[in-house]
Amino acid sequence: QVQLVESGGGLVQAGGSLRLSCAASGFRFRSYRMGWFRQAPGKERELVAHISPGGAMTYYGDSVKGRFAVSREDAKSTVHLQMNSLKPEDTAVYYCNSVRWDGAYSPGSDYWGQGTQVTVSS
Repeated sequence: QVQLVESGGGLVQAGGSLRLSCAASGFRFRSYRMGWFRQAPGKERELVAHISPGGAMTYYGDSVKGRFAVSREDAKSTVHLQMNSLKPEDTAVYYCNSVRWDGAYSPGSDYWGQGTQVTVSS
């Protein structure tokens, strides 16, 4: 049974930093590309960043490039998202999930954890 538990969110002022973590279980974590998604009120869920199995390759959405960094610890089945220079438009609920390619990068599982709220004040 897939389990994804996100943590590390909170309220921070613009320009501040947060580090999110996601503990995964129920699947062979090290074999999967893992990603962070976010959903702001009234908007669709978007893929923010993802990291390949083994961690050699990363991808970032244009809105977070240069500010966010994704990493993974396969021994702990955990993926992290370091968020720096936060902006009010980064306010959203952040989720992790595996990532698959079907012509575009998309969520690999229909299961979603509870997410972690990130709120950036101006």
